[in-house]
Amino acid sequence: MAHGMIWRNWGRSQRSTPTAVLTPVDAEEVAGIVRSAHERGLRVKPIGAGHSFSAVAVAPGIQLDLASLSGLLAVDAATREATFAAGTPLHAVGDLLAPHGLAFESMGDIDRQTIAGAVSTGTHGTGLAFGSIGATIAAATLVTGTGEVLRVSATEHADLLPAVRLGLGALGVLVDVTLRCVPAFTLHAVERVEPLEEVLEAWRERAAGADHMEWYWFHGTDRAITMTRTRGPADAPRIGPGRIRHLAERELLANGAWGALCGAASSVPALAPGIARIAATQFAGPEVRDRSDRVFVAPRRVRFREMEYGMPLDAVPSAFRAMRALVERRGWRITFPVEVRAVAADDALLSTAHGRETGYLAVHRYWREDPREHFAEVERILLDHDGRPHWGKLHTQTAADLELRLPTLAAFRVIRDRLDPDRTFDNPYLRRTIG
Repeated sequence: MAHGMIWRNWGRSQRSTPTAVLTPVDAEEVAGIVRSAHERGLRVKPIGAGHSFSAVAVAPGIQLDLASLSGLLAVDAATREATFAAGTPLHAVGDLLAPHGLAFESMGDIDRQTIAGAVSTGTHGTGLAFGSIGATIAAATLVTGTGEVLRVSATEHADLLPAVRLGLGALGVLVDVTLRCVPAFTLHAVERVEPLEEVLEAWRERAAGADHMEWYWFHGTDRAITMTRTRGPADAPRIGPGRIRHLAERELLANGAWGALCGAASSVPALAPGIARIAATQFAGPEVRDRSDRVFVAPRRVRFREMEYGMPLDAVPSAFRAMRALVERRGWRITFPVEVRAVAADDALLSTAHGRETGYLAVHRYWREDPREHFAEVERILLDHDGRPHWGKLHTQTAADLELRLPTLAAFRVIRDRLDPDRTFDNPYLRRTIG
């Protein structure tokens, strides 16, 4: 047990000083900790890798570090369902599933999160046929606010599944998660620099016409970097630079040089437009085909802060153009790009994609810069386009705001009252956003 340690998240946007840090090794130990805390009226907050930019994981009381709850627990070959301990990091999943000929159907471009953290905040990749990682949950085991170990599946407490798919840590401590997987596959990735207006004009067609399509825009340029990934059989031959060269290029260009350039621009903002113009031509990577998890993910070692909103798919071009006009009008000098993705509708009560095909627009700032004014003004535009905030990213929405945007919030509250009646898992973020 550790006392009085300062905890900081990866993006350095949040910090807390928990009263104690505990590292349970199994569900029984988690349940014992929660029961004891509940009896004494203490707050408990599980954390994963600290990769959320929002304050969702800030622990005002006991912090539960789930790193010891890690690994692949079971595989059902017939149903292609894999059960993982909740603290398993996403970057371990590919190697754990490979011997079973399975893979996650989709992943985001960062794999530092734990499975529990990723599902609890709505982590997603891109692809209109695919939802968030939480959308693939078939079952889960969690410890409720009174210390009860509860199994949720299609046959046990099935009514809780839409809440557990994205629970914000408000319902309980996830101890294991069973996810629907797919047969292992390769991804063929092609990245291109294209005219921005052409990409905007054909947004829906491009998003629907590829397995996984996303694009980036560097401020002050008229080009988009499109990334199109096509699924193929697991035994398709690898193409692309050798692993050593690929790692060297990614680390040097995407992380080493990029970090130095962003640091320079944060000290001398006048450098930002030139850096953005260079990045807009150099950011696209080589053509690659490899095992799916290796292609979905790109290393992100340069710290940043991010705000991301999901909106109706067809609202993306209008929202993007309004955001671009705002930045030009204000004369902001911004190095980090805007990222645009698309996902399928899902049924998770708190999902940004609940009940609608969703386009995501994400804005980023280098971690040493103050993003508040920029993010606040962009946020107003995204809200005007029926946007819903990503729970793990920075936003200013309150429970009263979110009631209007997420009609399912009330149903989530009912389940929260059932599973955590005394708010053992409460923190300031949940009070602000859930009420």
